[in-house]
Order: sequence, then C-alpha cells, then structure tokens
Amino acid sequence: MDTYPIAASSLERYYYTDGHQLERQYKEHLSGYEDWIDQEHADKWLVFPDNIGPNMSIDETSLSDGELYTVVSNKDAHGRKGALAAIVWGTKAEVVADALRNIPLEKRQLVEEITLDLSPSMRSIVQRSFPKTERTIDRFHIQQLASDAIQEIRIGHRWEALKADHKRKLGDPDTGEILPPEIFPNGDSRPQLLARSRYLLFKSYEKWTDSQKARAKILFHEYPDIKLAYNLAERLRQVFSKCPRRSLAATRLAKWYRDVEESGFDSFRVIARTFFDNEKEILNFFDHRATNASAESFNAKIKAFRAQLRGVTDVKYFLFRLQNIYA
Repeated sequence: MDTYPIAASSLERYYYTDGHQLERQYKEHLSGYEDWIDQEHADKWLVFPDNIGPNMSIDETSLSDGELYTVVSNKDAHGRKGALAAIVWGTKAEVVADALRNIPLEKRQLVEEITLDLSPSMRSIVQRSFPKTERTIDRFHIQQLASDAIQEIRIGHRWEALKADHKRKLGDPDTGEILPPEIFPNGDSRPQLLARSRYLLFKSYEKWTDSQKARAKILFHEYPDIKLAYNLAERLRQVFSKCPRRSLAATRLAKWYRDVEESGFDSFRVIARTFFDNEKEILNFFDHRATNASAESFNAKIKAFRAQLRGVTDVKYFLFRLQNIYA
C-alpha cells in the first residue's frame, strides 16, 4: 500500500483545531526533529546506506525556490519505505559524488544497474560513485527529445500562421477588404489547427481518437515536414516498444540515424549525435527494459507533499519528514 505524507495543518478542517499550532507542536515536541542527529548537514546531504540495492535510479527534483536536489532511490521499494537512498543539494557532479562517498564502498558496489537521464552531470555522478554499475539511460527522456523536436517545427509554423492571420485582419492595403479566415473541414482555422495538434503529436497514432485522426490528416497534408518529423519520432518510439533484442534495436537505430541525416532537420541531427555518443547506455535498456519511471513517480510524491505545504519554508524539517516516511 502506497504511503502519502500529509501536513499536520491539513487536519484542521477535520478535527476543528488550530492547524498551525498543531504543526508547531508536532515539529517541536512530537516528531523528534529537535534530536535529529543529521540536522546539521541535512540541507546539504542525507544518505541511507541500508536502502542501497541492486536496482537504483538517480534524478533531480526541486524542493523550494527552484533549488535542485539530486535524489538516489531504490526501485525495489516501489516508492514506499526504503525508497530514499540519498538526497544531495545541487547537481554538480563532484559535490554530489563527494556526498555519496558517505555511503560505504561495499554498499555502493551492490548496485548492479542504475537508470538515469541524458544529463552529463548525472552520468558523471554515477561514474564517480558507482563505477562498476551498468548505466541505463531512460527511454522516455530519449523519446521526449524527439517529441520536443516535432513541437519546435509545429511552433514555427504556428507563428507564421498567426502573423498571416493578423495580416488578413488588417485588410488589403489597397481596397481595405478583409478576407474571411481559412476554415478546414474539421472546423479549425489554420492557427487553431496548429495549436490543437500539440497533444496528438506527443501520442502514438495507435492512440489517436477519431477527431485527432481527422486533425492529423489535415495537418500532415498542409505541413509535410511535420509529418516527416512525426514519422521519425514514431519509428524511434517503436524501436523501444517493439524490438525484443539489443542487436535488432542497434540495427534499427543505425537505419534511423541515416534517415535523420537525409531528413535535413537540424534538431533531429543533434538528437542523433547525442544518441550515438550515448549508444551503449541507451542500448542497455534492451537487457532488462529498465526505465527511470520509478524515480519520476517518487519525485511526483515529493512534489505533491510540497504542494500540501504550499511550498517549503524549512528545508531541513521537510527533509526530516521525507526521511521518516521514505527512508
């Protein structure tokens, strides 16, 4: 059963008490926070060696004012007690790696695989702290880059359509005549077509609704470059979802690289070069099909708790609560 932390002040509406006073009493007298031995360095680093296991994730999250913390979590805990293995202020590789050295080497050597995103700092942290561990780059971060490249093309066309529509509304400079807007068979104007296509371009065509299929047909007819970019992203998605073996995935990725070069899309070429530079870690996915989904889910729980508190004013106390619940 999942555990969801709550703020003591949230009990006010149910028990007709002063929520802020209850929160203060809990913090100062009931929680054990005043006697917490890690309080002095808690806002810089916290490590929990007993929560290290063979399958780990590393990611970053924001606690307050956009300040980032690096979080190492145990996948096998499934976001419950024992999930939090370390939380360190910042994302600078040498700083985070130095904090993780507070976990004994023999514990760190227990990690067999760790999933991460394409961030160079995360990769460097793993190399320094878990040197013998297999690194697997999360497939969803890879697919997100391709989706972002499509959106870049769509947004460019949308700005052009908005400018053209604004020019139409000003009327003909000679006659003053204002032409009616162009309306497609599904009822969209050209700017609306491009705006409303955002979400369908993030999805596989297999999951489109009937209205999205109709909109995509018009969009791809009007903008063949968006169709080509979408097909490139969809083929990349299918490499990860349908290739059963590492060798087959490597072959299809090589063909995808060639097609990207022929497409002429600079953004996709940058993505292809990034993939090529990290190909070994990307292909590690096909060994155990491990992703960073557990880390994203754990970060979502942290953010939900932060939202209950309407922000974090006392970082150390917030981390103390996280430790009690998830470490």
